[in-house]
Amino acid sequence: MTAEPEKPVDQQGRDEASGAGAGERRPSLEEERGGAGTPDHFQRLWTPHRMAYIKGENKPTGPGAEEGCPFCEIPAMSDEDGLVVARGRSVFTVLNLYPYNSGHLMVVPYRHVADYGELDEPEYTELAVFTRRSLAALRKASGAQGFNVGMNLGLVAGAGIAAHLHQHVVPRWGGDTNFMPVVGHTRVLPQLLRDTRQILADAWPQD
Repeated sequence: MTAEPEKPVDQQGRDEASGAGAGERRPSLEEERGGAGTPDHFQRLWTPHRMAYIKGENKPTGPGAEEGCPFCEIPAMSDEDGLVVARGRSVFTVLNLYPYNSGHLMVVPYRHVADYGELDEPEYTELAVFTRRSLAALRKASGAQGFNVGMNLGLVAGAGIAAHLHQHVVPRWGGDTNFMPVVGHTRVLPQLLRDTRQILADAWPQD
């Protein structure tokens, strides 16, 4: 009994696309619509929600609190709609709408201030307390192995919304920086933001 000679890769792709051979498969969406080019073996990860970030949607129109600042608008929303995890007297903790990792939190003062030096004592004290509680909630809910914690103060420092100070708390795990973000500039997030918000709210340390 002789083994059947292996077909060239380009021919294999055409056979699979046309349903030839014993292992017929369902055509992909691109094939059903007659997409140009030879079908290949790559899967496509579509992330259209990222276009809002790329196009600058939800960005303030100016530096003032009344000029579309999302951090000033979020406290008036419900926790679910605003993705708020916890509220304090001077600050609140909210999920990042464009996260680097699942569970990417931000601790934000209610007052519209741009610089850390502008915070009064109750604000910077509670900001520190809520940062610590964010770490505890993420450890409890997701077993985070490490964190990136910090602020980008000013546009030149990379602040996306420079007019309203906010502290990032990004959970990290071994191997979470793989080829997808490094080569493909794409973050793969396994959980919906609303689900993440509820899990972290349930894990939030009590006073």
